[in-house]
Amino acid sequence: MEKTFSFTGAKKIVFGSGSFEKLGEYIDELGGKRPMIVIDKNLADAGYRGKIAALFEGIGMTYTLYDRVEAEPPLELADEGAKVALKTKSDIVIGIGGGSAMDTAKAISVIAANKGKAKDYLGLNNIPGPGLPKIMIPTTAGTGSEVTFTSVFIRSDLKKKEGMNSPYLYPEIALLDPVLTLSVPPSVTASTGVDAFCHALESYTSKNASPMSEMFSLEAMELIASSLRTCVHNGDDIVAREAMLLGSLYAGLGLANAGVTAVHSLSYPLGGKYGIPHGMANTVLLPAVMQFNLPGAIEKLAIVSEVMGEAVEDLSLREAADMAVGAVEELIHDCDINDTLETLGVEREDFPELAEMAMTVARPLANNPRTVTVEDAIEIYEDAF
Repeated sequence: MEKTFSFTGAKKIVFGSGSFEKLGEYIDELGGKRPMIVIDKNLADAGYRGKIAALFEGIGMTYTLYDRVEAEPPLELADEGAKVALKTKSDIVIGIGGGSAMDTAKAISVIAANKGKAKDYLGLNNIPGPGLPKIMIPTTAGTGSEVTFTSVFIRSDLKKKEGMNSPYLYPEIALLDPVLTLSVPPSVTASTGVDAFCHALESYTSKNASPMSEMFSLEAMELIASSLRTCVHNGDDIVAREAMLLGSLYAGLGLANAGVTAVHSLSYPLGGKYGIPHGMANTVLLPAVMQFNLPGAIEKLAIVSEVMGEAVEDLSLREAADMAVGAVEELIHDCDINDTLETLGVEREDFPELAEMAMTVARPLANNPRTVTVEDAIEIYEDAF
């Protein structure tokens, strides 16, 4: 079958243990003189404030530290950060942390450069021009935000999530240092790791997948399935951490080009209404969505079973596809994640409202290998309850 596709991503990817220590070289490469560091406050307090200070003292460069980022960041943080960037005349933005910090940093870069408002840039291709140069440095192996063109925020006024999506959000440099993930606690390693697996699986089964995106998505699933358990239960294993961060990177490249599917559409309302962290919402919904999607993605899910190490040689296609759902459930369980929508505080009577909200997250639903109705969404929430 003929296939036409394009493939895009961060302009430069740097991967390797110790690469964070060379940050000054990459700032110079982009012509930066007054960097703004965007970081989660908890991460800053956990030792990164001192680590950043020591690094910049060593290279003799002053910087602005914006450490007000929080999990599931409200849209207002992007506008506030852009004001700080303009006031300090920052000429390069560096995001350090998980998806919240990197999403905020990417948004700050385009708002400061274009002098606009964050709400005006929500949606697809509503950012008018390039942002300040930006370097993204993940400290978790999860979101893949360092190589995507998306920044997601909570609309506090509407109690929902919305995102900016534009090629101008692609970082100039993605700097991935596995050493930075060694200190991530087991629970965060688990939820962000399953989130990365979710990105890989969704992008692989997306209607918009291409041969090139599928290559990254499959390799991501294999790397994550073989390394995540070790990272959760023996977090000092640098080899496993390297494999996990590489898997997260590949998953990010897959989702940036093929898009995600119904898991994300259904998880956004959980973050907007209940404040459930994105990775956890995806984790809880993933098996239920896989089971729903099985008739529309049976061949691909059979391959997922194989790359996850399941013995599928003597199985029928349907049996092999079914095994993928069980394999993912085992991965989640082995990472000590036992939450359900019920334990996360979601009210069953809210399912119709959540389902209606999920229908508004249209692009992932359009990518889904099986059509999802409001009634289907309610049933998926029920299965995950």
